[in-house]
Amino acid sequence: MAAESGRHITLEGQEKDVTTAGLARMNMILHDFPTANIVSGNTLAAPKFKDGESLRTYDYVVANPPFSDKTWTTGLTPSNDPFQRFTWGEPPVKQGDYAYLLHIIRSMKSAGKGACILPHGVLFRGGAEATIRQQLVRSGYLKGIIGLPANLFYGTGIPACILVIDKENAAARKGVFMIDASKGFRKDGPKNRLREQDLHKIVDTFTRQADVPRYARMVPLTEIADPKNDFNLNLPRYIDSSSPEDLQDIDGHLRGGIPERDLDAPETELAAYWKVLPSVRGELFEAFDNSGGRPGYVRLRPALTEVKPAIFGHAEFAAFQQQATKVFANWRKATTPRLTGFGKDGHPKALIETIAEDLLAAFHEAPLLDAYDIYQHLMDYWAETMQDDAYLIAADGWVARAHRVIEEVKSGKKKGERKDKGWACDLIPKPLIVARFFAREQAALEQLETDLESVSAGLDELAEEHGGEEGALKDISSKADAQAAYTQALVSLWSDDNRPACNKYTALMNEANEHTTPSLSQEHRASYLRRWTNWL
Repeated sequence: MAAESGRHITLEGQEKDVTTAGLARMNMILHDFPTANIVSGNTLAAPKFKDGESLRTYDYVVANPPFSDKTWTTGLTPSNDPFQRFTWGEPPVKQGDYAYLLHIIRSMKSAGKGACILPHGVLFRGGAEATIRQQLVRSGYLKGIIGLPANLFYGTGIPACILVIDKENAAARKGVFMIDASKGFRKDGPKNRLREQDLHKIVDTFTRQADVPRYARMVPLTEIADPKNDFNLNLPRYIDSSSPEDLQDIDGHLRGGIPERDLDAPETELAAYWKVLPSVRGELFEAFDNSGGRPGYVRLRPALTEVKPAIFGHAEFAAFQQQATKVFANWRKATTPRLTGFGKDGHPKALIETIAEDLLAAFHEAPLLDAYDIYQHLMDYWAETMQDDAYLIAADGWVARAHRVIEEVKSGKKKGERKDKGWACDLIPKPLIVARFFAREQAALEQLETDLESVSAGLDELAEEHGGEEGALKDISSKADAQAAYTQALVSLWSDDNRPACNKYTALMNEANEHTTPSLSQEHRASYLRRWTNWL
């Protein structure tokens, strides 16, 4: 949060676990906030940051407290709290979620803002928590709720949510903005992970406070307070994020045909395509019964294998593709000077933020394309490849230094020996150099490898055919044994009956040797090194 603020801010934090507190201090140093004050201690029972006998208040407060903490009252008597944090009610002894939220609210200035990650149970559980939740909604402090995917956090697989608290203009607040972002994530091993596009979409939607079908909605306080809801904030009550159920057409199943309702209904995905490609629908579908006996049903006009070529070859699709390509070309033209002008002492984060935001803005109005999907492609490339280059250029400038790769043998008789594994270049990857300057040699090597694979396959096939107990090649392995062993074995088998198989095997072995001659490989390696060195 401090890095995103764009200005110097004072950072203070308290963490109960000593190890986690130490990691937090290290994290602050690594991210260039060495003055951040992270202290150890129980935040609820013994808060460290105070002004006199009162809690210190802040402009911004963020927290990820332990979910459903069952020991939150340790060292604390809620009914006699010196900081008056529980005036809205005392949280259950075995559910400490609201205890941390009430501490956050008490630690905020009169116009302060906060965000707290909590389990979904705080939105709908009854009892004492229902009383506190009602007070929270009536206060106007609750600005928004963001539902997150399940299995995001280590140590728990339950879904969580972010409660956004804002005291500024709380009295005038007329609703709670809710986002159900539980469907946007990527699998990352055993856990789920929010993608860059998911984060950006959440931030954009929350900033605009605009309703998005099946995703976000401004829910009036009157609706939340309605007796049928009774201050229950469970997101599915207010946002239906489920996918539309497929309507089964029994008549279509029995008599054949595709219901036109499935093609043209506004809630279907296909309806958006016909707005951009209206004539394509006519190319793909025709009346099921030309005599007019079955209105409302169509059938596929081209063969199933011809559907894709029919779409790609249509003039309307070509125009759509040209329009999308033009949008990208304009973005690329505007972005190229920024990339080529990036140099030593540049700021990689500012670079990617600028060009990524421009890409997102460029494709927001493009039909049929999800701008956030396109944004994700760029961010994936940045994470995998581009950011390393940007940081290298920011540190050293546009300097491509080749270096030898020396590895030490870890075990065996040659343990400790240093082996030269060739050269590498951090800024310019070897495949790029090969493709740009050694395309002819690379093609020749690839052809040799293809020929060698063909010969090896022939050897395996021949050994399989004549390698039985009575076969001519029963004592010959198809593996890469020494040439002398092959020759000796062939001589012992040489006879009129075995001659054809032995001749063919010998020919294939000779051909294999030609494709793996050491001098050929050395020649190409020498050529690579010589031309690469000259280029540098």
